[in-house]
Amino acid sequence: MSVTSKRGFTPVFSSGIFYIIGETLKGLYRNRWMCLTSTGVVVVTLLMLGLFMLINMNVGHITETVKEQVEIVVYIDEYASQATVDDLKQRLQAHSGLREVRYVSSTEHMDRLQKQLGGMLEGYDSMEDNPLLASFELRTNVPEDVPSIALELETYPGVATVFYGQGYVEDLFAVTGVIQIVGLSLMVGLAITAVFLISHTIKLTVMMRKREITIMKYVGATNWFIRWPFLLEGLLMGFTGAALPLVALYFIYEYAIEWAAVNNLLFLTLLPLQVVIYEVAKYLVPLGTGLGILGSSFSMGRFLKV
Repeated sequence: MSVTSKRGFTPVFSSGIFYIIGETLKGLYRNRWMCLTSTGVVVVTLLMLGLFMLINMNVGHITETVKEQVEIVVYIDEYASQATVDDLKQRLQAHSGLREVRYVSSTEHMDRLQKQLGGMLEGYDSMEDNPLLASFELRTNVPEDVPSIALELETYPGVATVFYGQGYVEDLFAVTGVIQIVGLSLMVGLAITAVFLISHTIKLTVMMRKREITIMKYVGATNWFIRWPFLLEGLLMGFTGAALPLVALYFIYEYAIEWAAVNNLLFLTLLPLQVVIYEVAKYLVPLGTGLGILGSSFSMGRFLKV
């Protein structure tokens, strides 16, 4: 008896799978215009969300790049002894908030100035008469800590003055902070809008076929037998609605990178294409397919209670 059951299971199971797939394809064809409309809504909604994700990711990247360039310059007192300078260097290197400490001599400062000014300092003997002070150029682990660390370093022995762009740096951090908060808020709001819009559109597609569901229920079909074709339809519509925007976003972003390169917009340090598309796909594909399945599943509940 058990052998017969095992032999008979595979054909029955296979025929059920083929039936579900067949009904799914038939349903998509019979209701192709409504399915196309639903898929179109998913495509447009996720395309808008994807575009905003691209923009927000690159704004965040550019913001972090700008903040990473903020540095502290500690000018050394010209009367400080070599022992004091060595001790200052050790204290800076041991500081937990600093990730980079670089000594710059007065001669190197003059060489930089001569390169910046071109031939304006031609003939000037920087070895004999150099008014520029030696310094330490520092980068912090956390860019936002620059003002507080700079204030601390002013009290160290051997320090003449500390420069980090006072006033401008604080404004920069305030503006970038607001940009990040606004960008994240808009992206979350658009994601929530996409969830409601897509789920309700999928529900409307199923509701248009309530007569078909009710008839199948009356003739004795089980809930899952009825539900599976609709779930597959929702999955296909959601996946297609997520895949098409990804293809579009790939070419849009590729064009944006080429355009920035052609126009020599060096300040637009855009993220690599593969990294961005991968990150967007991680959210759009599960969102589209998940909403397609959930929208179909939840909207069928009322019609299965017959």
